[in-house]
Amino acid sequence: MGILSLITGWPGSSGFGSSSTAEQVTDSIDASNLTIIITGGASGIGLETTRVLAMRGAHVIIAARNTKAANQAKQSILQNHEHAKIDVLELDLSSLKSVKSFADNFKALNLPLNILINNAGVMFCPYQLSQDGIEMQFATNHLGHFHLTNLLLDKMKEASATTGKEGRIVNLSSVAHLYTYEEGIKFDKINDKDSYSDKKAYGQSKLANILHANELSRRLKKEGANITVNSVHPGLIMTDLMRHSLLLMRILKLFSYILWKNVPQGAATSCYVAVHPGLKGVTGKYFLDCNEYPASNFATDPELAKKLWDYSHNLVNTLQKSYF
Repeated sequence: MGILSLITGWPGSSGFGSSSTAEQVTDSIDASNLTIIITGGASGIGLETTRVLAMRGAHVIIAARNTKAANQAKQSILQNHEHAKIDVLELDLSSLKSVKSFADNFKALNLPLNILINNAGVMFCPYQLSQDGIEMQFATNHLGHFHLTNLLLDKMKEASATTGKEGRIVNLSSVAHLYTYEEGIKFDKINDKDSYSDKKAYGQSKLANILHANELSRRLKKEGANITVNSVHPGLIMTDLMRHSLLLMRILKLFSYILWKNVPQGAATSCYVAVHPGLKGVTGKYFLDCNEYPASNFATDPELAKKLWDYSHNLVNTLQKSYF
């Protein structure tokens, strides 16, 4: 599995591989009793994830910064699937205020929440700070999702307890988690401009996605909640996420074309981990090509996961105090 699957497209033990599409891995799955939030669900693999899960009957909430584009994406899906249930709510993950507003607005809909797919992100952007004064890739890819997940956990616990259906949280990470700073997470220098590397900062945020999933999985198992938490690498896909390094990515793709996926293939692992019945009870794992795959030593370090959780929790609380 892994490199062999990437090169050949052969399936792994799940029956799926790198060439599998989101439609294939959800074939015959009835998601009509599920409510799913997908951050960044209006473009790229997020849009394909939205389309396929809505096609399978799920009520999908697109959480997007650009609500105009999200509503256009919704209409494009409805043209082919007129009975699709899709709503759009505004969410800017680089702003904790926006995250809180989104959570409040979702709760006001009085819907259950069965699945949360933390899909949105930024990649290789030049050094900049978020609205809360945090390095943008860490703020958007990790901290915003960390806060969002915590704000929605009670809704997920309530839904799983009421219906008996397993809740699932999926964090989109990346193989880029292997390429991070020397210490893994720069806890003491998260905003340091002098040592900033757009590539390593992205890797750091993707490492944080896995660590967050693993620590949350541990906590939920400890309290006996019927919710799983896993992380996935969608694969190498040319999407708008790469707008800050388009030339570099095109050159890379030229020399490694066999490893790249199209968008339907890129959305497959997210959809598989989110709804496939074969993953019932599976939690705290990292998936590539719809199969479990070993992550890095940093990513599987429980002490680093706990440290990141405490750091993120304290940082969110500190930033929220500045609002009042």
